[in-house]
Formats: sequence, structure tokens, C-alpha cells
Amino acid sequence: MATLRPPLLVLLTISRRGICCPEGMAIVADKSTELVPGTLDMLILKTLALEPMHGWGVAVRIEQVSRSVFRVNAGSLFVAFQRLQRGGLVRSDWKATENNRRAKYYTLTELGRKKLTNETREWARQVAAIARILEPS
Repeated sequence: MATLRPPLLVLLTISRRGICCPEGMAIVADKSTELVPGTLDMLILKTLALEPMHGWGVAVRIEQVSRSVFRVNAGSLFVAFQRLQRGGLVRSDWKATENNRRAKYYTLTELGRKKLTNETREWARQVAAIARILEPS
């Protein structure tokens, strides 16, 4: 016969670095990371290259594809969409969402597609250069 144990009460502390708990217990901490400066626009453009999306959908897609390494906050996303619209890289239209709410959907323009191609090429060149520098001597 199995013995019943009383429920375990644990005090968790939430900080900017994750969740802290008593020694000997494991809690998966938040592993999200800040984006490298200048990459948010490229990630948004890449996400919109797949299909038009509303802002929340873009944030969720970036989080999913990055396996939760990147989480984009709404404020950063809003400012980035404004910047991309001013630059003619995306356009927006109000449409109904899957659950029948109105949301602004963003679509990649031809200029945005060209910018994405150039940014992707430049990003790959820079990553390769950094990898060469980090190789063991």
C-alpha cells in the first residue's frame, strides 16, 4: 500500500533572470533572449514573407520558430511595424481574425521582399565572418 504524503509547499521567487526555487528542485527558467539590435525588422519581414499576419501572429510565429529563444514585446513590435510601413516595406489592412475580431494585418510589399533578400544575404555574410573569428586557432 502506497503511503500518502502531504502536499509540498514551495516558495518561488520570480526575478528578471527567471524563477528561483529552493536548492535541489529544478524549475525551467525563462530562456528568452533579447534580439540582436537591428534584427527585428528582418525577422518580421521573413515572417510576413510566408503570409499576411496580424501583429500578435507575427510575435507568436517568431517565438515558435525560435523555439522560445526570442519573445518580441508588443511595444517593440508596434514601433517596428510603424518603421516598416513608413519605409514602404509593409502595408496594412484591417480584417477580421479567426475568432471574428478586427485586427490590422500586415503584408510584405515588393520593396520589402527585396529588402529581406538583401538583409538575409548580409546577415549570412556577417554570421560566416563571426564563425571564422570564433574558430579555434
